Amino acid sequence: MPIQSKTDRNQVQFSSFEERINNDNPVRFIDAFVDKLEMTKLGFISQTFKTEGRPTFEHSLYLKLYLYGYLNGLRSSRKLERECVRNVEVFWLLCGQQPNYHSIADFRKDNPKALKNTFKLFVLFLKECELIGGRTVAIDGTKVRASNSKKNNYNQKKIDRHLAYIEEKTTEYLKQLEENDKQNTGLDVKHVQAKIERLAGAKIKYETLEKQLSTTDEPQVSTTDTDARALLVQGQVVEVSYNLQAAVDEQHKLVVATHTLNR
Repeated sequence: MPIQSKTDRNQVQFSSFEERINNDNPVRFIDAFVDKLEMTKLGFISQTFKTEGRPTFEHSLYLKLYLYGYLNGLRSSRKLERECVRNVEVFWLLCGQQPNYHSIADFRKDNPKALKNTFKLFVLFLKECELIGGRTVAIDGTKVRASNSKKNNYNQKKIDRHLAYIEEKTTEYLKQLEENDKQNTGLDVKHVQAKIERLAGAKIKYETLEKQLSTTDEPQVSTTDTDARALLVQGQVVEVSYNLQAAVDEQHKLVVATHTLNR
């Protein structure tokens, strides 16, 4: 049975990025759409160009990369960075430029409102193209776990429990020191004093959280993802999460609105 011949990896080939991307490839639409946008009017932060250091990338490059990532289920800045090195479509889209993951993440962090405005503009574009019926919209939601662990999520009850424990243990250690002073029980005084100091530091932490909680109308405080809250995910399972809501138009099942809640 004949076997397909292989191409020698060391063979020099002459081709362009353009030849490798089909005319109906969605990446061409991303490129054309972003090139038509007025980035400043959408609210993207103006770039400051400096003469020293490495030249910066245009905002449109990052936006193209993010849209490509959303289209292909790639949301991590590190994963997007890897695609810039190995993905032919991304090579074509970014014209061979390769931003690092930190710059990619900063773009999203620095331009949340502009990205929302871009989404709204895209929905209007779909409406003008008669791809959105606007008659029937289905709304659904899902809970997405935050990076914040349950350990670092606090409500007043949890804070009170920690403070009560600290008070109890501090009293216990002070009593041990007092008994040692009277009867010389052989207690490791330095070790106990170190424990008391750690408890004092923990008390300051929980009192600070309590103060933070009292100055807001929120029933919880999360120390890592400050907007995340402990939510009932399924049955009796509680996770520190976000509640993502999406509205989908009936005509072509296109998402026309999204909203993130913490309730």
